[in-house]
Amino acid sequence: VQLQASGGGSVQAGGSLRLSCVGFGVPFSRSHVGWFRQAPGKEREFVTAIRNGGRTHFAESVKGRFTVSRDDSKNTVYLQMNGLKPEDTAVYICASRNGLRIGYSYPDMENYDYRGQGTQVTVSS
Repeated sequence: VQLQASGGGSVQAGGSLRLSCVGFGVPFSRSHVGWFRQAPGKEREFVTAIRNGGRTHFAESVKGRFTVSRDDSKNTVYLQMNGLKPEDTAVYICASRNGLRIGYSYPDMENYDYRGQGTQVTVSS
């Protein structure tokens, strides 16, 4: 099983990026997928999650700016980030959890089964 995050880069404040998380060996159609981020010297934090049924959750800091979607035919989850701010600078990591398991806690990365290596997002002011 492998999750591959891509799409990161360097943008100016106010810009946009779209991250992709592709799952290999894990069926996203039955999975909840979350995005987390970690900036240097800071705790890892929850960004967003999309359940296997499509319900979404967002951190307050990204509501109204970020959207998450899924294309199960491509086994891919997308994170569209608009209105980027310097404080969004971090490594963004995707993670997946079997949606058939009970006890899903979307903000807790330890609650997920698999995670990818992350992609760097840098926002300059």
